[in-house]
Amino acid sequence: MDPREERFLHLTRRRFFGSAARTLSGALGSMALGSLLGAAAPFGGDPRRRAGVDFRPRARRVIALHMEGAPSQLDLFDHKPGLRERYDEELPDSIRQGQRLTGMTSGQSRFPVAPSIFRFSRYANAQDGIWISELLPHTAALAHKLCFVHSMHTDAINHEPGITFFQTGHQQPGRPSFGSWISYGLGSSNENLPTFAVLISQGLGNMQALSSRFWGSGFLPSEHQGCRLRSSGDPVLYLADPPGVARADRRRMLDLVAELDAREHARSLDPEIDARVAQAEMAYRMQMSVPELVDLSTESDETLALYGPDVRTPGSFASNCLLARRLAERGVRFVQLYMRGWDAHSNLPREIRAQCGAVDRAQAALVIDLERRGLLDDTLVLWGGEFGRTVYTQGTLTKDNYGRDHHPRCFTIWMAGGGIRPGITVGRTDDYGYNIVENPIDVHDLHATLLQLLGLDHERLTYRHAGRDFRLTDVFGRVRPELLA
Repeated sequence: MDPREERFLHLTRRRFFGSAARTLSGALGSMALGSLLGAAAPFGGDPRRRAGVDFRPRARRVIALHMEGAPSQLDLFDHKPGLRERYDEELPDSIRQGQRLTGMTSGQSRFPVAPSIFRFSRYANAQDGIWISELLPHTAALAHKLCFVHSMHTDAINHEPGITFFQTGHQQPGRPSFGSWISYGLGSSNENLPTFAVLISQGLGNMQALSSRFWGSGFLPSEHQGCRLRSSGDPVLYLADPPGVARADRRRMLDLVAELDAREHARSLDPEIDARVAQAEMAYRMQMSVPELVDLSTESDETLALYGPDVRTPGSFASNCLLARRLAERGVRFVQLYMRGWDAHSNLPREIRAQCGAVDRAQAALVIDLERRGLLDDTLVLWGGEFGRTVYTQGTLTKDNYGRDHHPRCFTIWMAGGGIRPGITVGRTDDYGYNIVENPIDVHDLHATLLQLLGLDHERLTYRHAGRDFRLTDVFGRVRPELLA
């Protein structure tokens, strides 16, 4: 953004005329600039700050469970029994249609079909119920509460741009994450905790790197970035007072820094100064709230048993699911939980068994726990990865072992609570689980729909940066009513 325009965005009417009146030339110059910029930057406030809904929300918060590495929809949710008769057959060109491949399988001479070795059953009802793999029995027991979308698709074919796109609506870095947009759009409902929290669990398979920009605020003020809670040591870095510094000393230090920052803000009008002050004050309040938050000893034995034995292991998926519920009930708007290790290019049956064993009970417990506490109706739970996996094997295919490459053409997610229509499946793929044949839904559509449930119009949730109004859905996205209760 032009520095003059950036400064103009933060001028009040009084400050503008007071400054302009110092000299006639200054007044004329500033007024001329105002006539050029006024339509985009009206006086009397900061048009880039926004907190409030556009219409009545169905949900008040989001818990996003991201399975980093991309779980295989063909082994979990997208049941294709006909593939057993096509075992080791070449994937037809009419199905692949020359679609691009990753560098990991582009050199393969064959693309043999690899049917899932896992058994599927119908849930919700026996006649036309929802097919779910034997790997997820606890999740399957809640099928009547979940909405499955089999026709998700994305633009990215590799992990880094794939996660970036799923989290920010754009493949290239620099845009605000979904949680940051929610923080900006809805504001805080607990002054003692961040609006956007991040939890990370280490998985049991091939790990992909996780970058802090996945929960970054991009060009939004930094107060909207995600706050990562760590599983060892201090839950939040630099939260504890240094040795020899009392809490009263910290308070006096913050007051002095705030006074100096106020002077600098009056001089430079840098909006990031406000963000830094807000973060320092939040850190001070979190010194009291975070230790209570992460103390699971206050939970009943019944609740701990619901999440399973891993719940007592800090950083486990079960422990983080329980923390996600505790964050949600304390008013945190957006909880992002990453579960690493789903990138199964080889040994998929072994790895996916371990991964599902780590997440199945805990994610089902999260939904049950939210519901029995009266939170599920206004909490959106989202489960999915950055893309799907291929029907053909990567590497050697045997009867009990195979791998799957990245597949952006179609994948499955599920959602629960917060105005989502329960007990349904949306979208359909072809007989190979390779192309969408019914009701395609892209990432922008998903974002637009989730914002709608939170009471936000995705076309109005904007932020002016570098001379244009940006939004999470960019120039795309439409609300999908078939997903709504």
